[in-house]
Amino acid sequence: MSLHVFDPPAFRVQCPEFSDPLIYPDVQLQVYWDLATGYIDPNDSCLASGSRLQVALNWMTAHLAKLALIVDKNPNKTPGLVQSATIDKITVSLTPPPLKSQFQWWLSLTPYGQDLFALIQRMTAGGYYFGGLPEGKGFQKIGGVF
Repeated sequence: MSLHVFDPPAFRVQCPEFSDPLIYPDVQLQVYWDLATGYIDPNDSCLASGSRLQVALNWMTAHLAKLALIVDKNPNKTPGLVQSATIDKITVSLTPPPLKSQFQWWLSLTPYGQDLFALIQRMTAGGYYFGGLPEGKGFQKIGGVF
């Protein structure tokens, strides 16, 4: 298995919003990369390997960095959750996630997360196969009989 590491020049090409090293130093982006490896394993696996895994890790890094930017610009506002608020009698309305899962909703908060979700959907379209005989992978048994 190959371990993927952060490649700042490749990341900046894939995500041009973070291309300025003075605004987004490599050290800061490395922190987001390290966080991203908590969500996506940086080791090649049967699910993702090679360039697809690197792209997925870069998009997760950009997603986390973009969320941090959104929170920095609006420190008292959680991205996408609060629908309305009242100060006098303290009323807060939250928008329920419109998607199937909280993870899907969380990824939908940035364009990078949306791209990552589409990639994950593509990589897992066929589902997983664990254990059993090799015949379980096909429509008929090896040798053409059922």
